[in-house]
Amino acid sequence: MQTPVTYTSFVAIGDSFTEGMSDALPDGSYRGWADVLAGRLAARHPDFRYANLAVRGKLIRQISEDQVDAAAAMGADLVTLVGGLNDVLRPKCDVDEVCAQLESSVRRLAPSCRQLVLMRSPARRGPVATRFAPRMEQLFDFVEDLARRHGALVVDLYGAEALGDPRMWADDRLHLTAEGHARVAEAVWQRLGLPAESDWTVPLPPAERAGWVARRTSDVRFTRTHLLPWIGRRLTGRSSGDGRPAKRPDLLPYPSSGAAPETAASDA
Repeated sequence: MQTPVTYTSFVAIGDSFTEGMSDALPDGSYRGWADVLAGRLAARHPDFRYANLAVRGKLIRQISEDQVDAAAAMGADLVTLVGGLNDVLRPKCDVDEVCAQLESSVRRLAPSCRQLVLMRSPARRGPVATRFAPRMEQLFDFVEDLARRHGALVVDLYGAEALGDPRMWADDRLHLTAEGHARVAEAVWQRLGLPAESDWTVPLPPAERAGWVARRTSDVRFTRTHLLPWIGRRLTGRSSGDGRPAKRPDLLPYPSSGAAPETAASDA
């Protein structure tokens, strides 16, 4: 049997998905799949280092301009790039331009690391995913093509029914819960050829359908708390990530799973 590859360093780049929203820690910061994966990789190598340059709300052009070259300069063994979904979920989007920005990013990243990982991002089942499915699938088909041409791995989260379950998503309906992030970490772990620790694709137990009043109450709360502020930011050209620094900007030692991180993800 072939011995699994040991990764000594990991850089994650992207938007809120990679930042870890909404996998909240007691201090109000976010953990997320990349932190979980880093902790597990750290357990395999005593000198493991990790950086996370992701910032919530970023579009693919911003990721390409602000994060890609910095990540490439770090020379990490493993790099993950997930971006473009914020673009395709906007009413006006040039998907071809999104793909061009993604290709530019991959061209710079792939030679800088031992292994580049791309993703077909997960989508919550519902009207939003249905409306934007053609754009998302165009983007994800391009991701598959990029991976073939540049020797990258693709983690297919979009095709995983379990991650489409609304119970895997936080109240904002845009970000995964802690359970969802844990499954993404396991999916990447297995795609890297590391020994499985769980079946990340297993569906949740059947759920009882909430009553009409409960559903409408949830919809009203979602609209007031999350949807209207999101619309307001779009109308004024603002982003939730404006002025926010990278989550973990330097490639530094990281503790193995179960230990407290040396650098808290404050402001994440």
